[in-house]
Amino acid sequence: MVTPEQLSALATQMGESTLLSRTGGAPSLAVGMAGVLSGVFSGATVALWYHFAIMFEALFILTTVDAGTRVGRFMFQELAGHLWKPLGRTSWYPSIVFSSAVIASAWGYFVYQGVIDPLGGINSLWPLFGIANQLLAAVALCVGTTIIIKMGKLRFAWVTMMPLAWLAAATLTAGWQKVFSSDPALGFLAHARTLAGSANPDAARLIFNDRLDAGLALFFMAIVLVVIAASAKEWYMVAARKKAPHVHEAPFVQTALATE
Repeated sequence: MVTPEQLSALATQMGESTLLSRTGGAPSLAVGMAGVLSGVFSGATVALWYHFAIMFEALFILTTVDAGTRVGRFMFQELAGHLWKPLGRTSWYPSIVFSSAVIASAWGYFVYQGVIDPLGGINSLWPLFGIANQLLAAVALCVGTTIIIKMGKLRFAWVTMMPLAWLAAATLTAGWQKVFSSDPALGFLAHARTLAGSANPDAARLIFNDRLDAGLALFFMAIVLVVIAASAKEWYMVAARKKAPHVHEAPFVQTALATE
């Protein structure tokens, strides 16, 4: 166990007044990275590597939010286009603004929740991070497999299909267990049930956060299953020659260096 005195000494060593309540996991990941990097590269202080790690973590979070927002916007436009075709046009500015506002409002809610509820925000999102991250990778593998097949290279599709099959099976199973497991230490709903009637003054907020996490986990899983099913249908249609393969990727252009 780390004592308050040790934390104060670490803060001084890192050039900070405190390491507590810092965004980006300062007391753990950043300090650990600083210790490793200062041991590998000589000539720089631990404080320098600590602030480098903080910057690295902040950029990772920002780029994750940026990429997630764009992917979410594209998926939302794809689905909304089935209800009203103009919403599916990625080049139509009103559709871009509307879909971006919807997705940004979705994750913006958790920023707001983290302000009004100390037990919400990142505390309610963190248990979903691993599931959401791996399900996003499954979507990327679906896209990659579709492009390979539509390029007429069906024999190479196994390169992305195999990791997709493993990733989908493992993550969807883990997501199901995270929602419906009877172990309160694992399942969102089981944990919420143990808090029902509790004397804990924060019980109501914790129950709400558990149920919110359960609903989001099921929503994420449903979206990915829809993407996999739609992709599998496309793969079959192209492989069975019932649909002509057509990709929207930019055509290959040989570099001028190759002709010199």
